[in-house]
Amino acid sequence: MAHLRDEELARILLDDCPHSDPTTDGLNIADVPAVAKLTARGDMVVCGVEEAARMFELSGAQSQPMMRSGASVPAGTLLLEVRGRGGDLHRTYKMAQTLMEILSGIATATRAIVDAASKANPGCRVACTRKHMPEMKSWALRAIHAGGAAPHRLGLSDYILVFDEHRALLDPSVPLAEHFARLKASAPERRLAAEASTLDGALELAQAGAEIVQVDKMPPEQVGTVAAAFAKISPRPRLAAAGGINPTNAAAYAAAGADLLVTSAPYYAPPRDVKVTITQA
Repeated sequence: MAHLRDEELARILLDDCPHSDPTTDGLNIADVPAVAKLTARGDMVVCGVEEAARMFELSGAQSQPMMRSGASVPAGTLLLEVRGRGGDLHRTYKMAQTLMEILSGIATATRAIVDAASKANPGCRVACTRKHMPEMKSWALRAIHAGGAAPHRLGLSDYILVFDEHRALLDPSVPLAEHFARLKASAPERRLAAEASTLDGALELAQAGAEIVQVDKMPPEQVGTVAAAFAKISPRPRLAAAGGINPTNAAAYAAAGADLLVTSAPYYAPPRDVKVTITQA
């Protein structure tokens, strides 16, 4: 599972409090011994507890995670307890809370898709795209891993995926199979994936040598038709369904015969609510 580095966590804290905390300092409570408890207000898949704990430690407090990222917990569960000076806790808790809420929201949404897909088809996996906020890759990977999904691809350098936009620039007089053969030869350690939006397009890609065929925005019944056609091809390409995959339709796509569900939906999930209480030690 991906982890956020100390430098990233320190940068988050510095961005929120680059100089001082005039409220805490002005109330003369910066040195008061205190305890902070972070609790789940609702059911959630937890993510970011370890990073939140580390943020408090970087500020000089002592932290004790009560849950691990990836745990599914009910409302009221104590996630993290922290002891330290009032100033250390106040300088840290809002960013730690926000981090946990955002990541837990993504993880919870991811788990809903994973559970729906695996219940309908135990062999179906879920992968999340790179359509997260720019420069948020570490956060995104952390959260989808906690939810049980894999990254679809980490970036352009990570994966071969041929879109229509690539094919538009190819020499049309050369058979697609020849283009694919050259592509495989240039990156022999990678599988070749290509995307189609119709049954005929998917079959063309499979016959040209695509090892993974990704169908975009097809309804589940059409995905089932593609899966049935692929069953007659040897070697059979893997079938990935993409475009609009969410918790309400994941089971239908998995049951239709998709090997992989490709989705961006978890990145847009609402944050989960984490309650923070601070008291004197």
